[in-house]
Amino acid sequence: MNTELLIALGAGVGAPARYLVDQKVKKLHRSLIPIETLGINTVGSFILGLTVHYNHNIGFVIGTGFAGAFTTWSTFAVEAHHLIKRNHRGKAYLYLALTLVLGIGAAAIGNYL
Repeated sequence: MNTELLIALGAGVGAPARYLVDQKVKKLHRSLIPIETLGINTVGSFILGLTVHYNHNIGFVIGTGFAGAFTTWSTFAVEAHHLIKRNHRGKAYLYLALTLVLGIGAAAIGNYL
């Protein structure tokens, strides 16, 4: 199966999964920072770290496809910008720091496993 199709298959599951998780977390919990995006990006970082050394097909479907579509840099950037714009700088810096630390940590743990 060609690489592009494998990636598209994974992305076709990852993007709707991100949307569903985002909506569910927003219904269940309101937070000072966007924990739905923080959680999604942390889990996606773990998944990518876990699959980066798998054979190409699994890596393409789950890593590049699913994790790539599941995670969202653009939403993270917009949310951080909105916090800063609304003068919630402390929350913005906390969100930025948590995203970096948890994302890199999760990717490292996944890669280690």
